[in-house]
Amino acid sequence: MCKTIKQKVKFKTDPETLYELLSNSKMHSRITGQKAVISEKIGGSFETLSGKVTGINVDLLRGKRIVQAWRRSDFPAGIFSMAAVTFEKTTDGGTQLVLTHRGVPKDLIAGIEDSWRNHYWKRIKSYLDEQDRN
Repeated sequence: MCKTIKQKVKFKTDPETLYELLSNSKMHSRITGQKAVISEKIGGSFETLSGKVTGINVDLLRGKRIVQAWRRSDFPAGIFSMAAVTFEKTTDGGTQLVLTHRGVPKDLIAGIEDSWRNHYWKRIKSYLDEQDRN
């Protein structure tokens, strides 16, 4: 049985910057501290967290959304989930990011929720804070 993860996170940056941090191989690698190779094309493949996560870009709209057929190396054979990240500008000049990750194997939900929070949202916030200080 599969489940859906939904997370909302506010960042003190514009949607285009967040999009770039998640979709650009070099920036993604810098944020996570692990190798990422990400195609910038719809239908292109991606590999993140040093190969732990792989998949295909289903929809890309710069500064608006990233949708990927997504699988982690510990998923059962042949199982993919759909991860959609949307970016919405807030009135204070920041961005609200919404993650909707559907089709995650039930027994992996807690670990994947934590991974999004700790490998991505927390690290992006730290990176942005560091950029503000410099």
